[in-house]
Amino acid sequence: MKVSVTRRAHFNAAHRLHNPAWTDEKNREVFGLCNNPNFHGHNYEMEVRVTGEIDPDTCMVVDLAWLANLIKNEIEVRFDHKNLNIDVEEFRNLIPSAENICLTIWRILRGHLPEKFDLHVRLYETPRNSVEVG
Repeated sequence: MKVSVTRRAHFNAAHRLHNPAWTDEKNREVFGLCNNPNFHGHNYEMEVRVTGEIDPDTCMVVDLAWLANLIKNEIEVRFDHKNLNIDVEEFRNLIPSAENICLTIWRILRGHLPEKFDLHVRLYETPRNSVEVG
């Protein structure tokens, strides 16, 4: 039987939704306030869920301290108090929408988890808006 463990974490970051292939007018029309040339920020909350079988030796699916360190080192250090468009390599050529941020987090973490685990990431851009991958 599979069991899921979840770790919550957060980071604060600025971003701008802007498609360089579009005119400024179209960007303002589509992205509205999120297209502010001076950027804007969010207090992102995320839930990382790892699902797998309980290890008979440890009686855990995954060590939550290990998962917390993975999230801190791979996501929080990389994204926290950063301008995603400018400071984070993954978004140099990718619009940092909540969908793309969540997918990027999933891809980064997926690369560090053994294949035997399922991974699910939920990212809250605001208390009312969230995106899920996995």
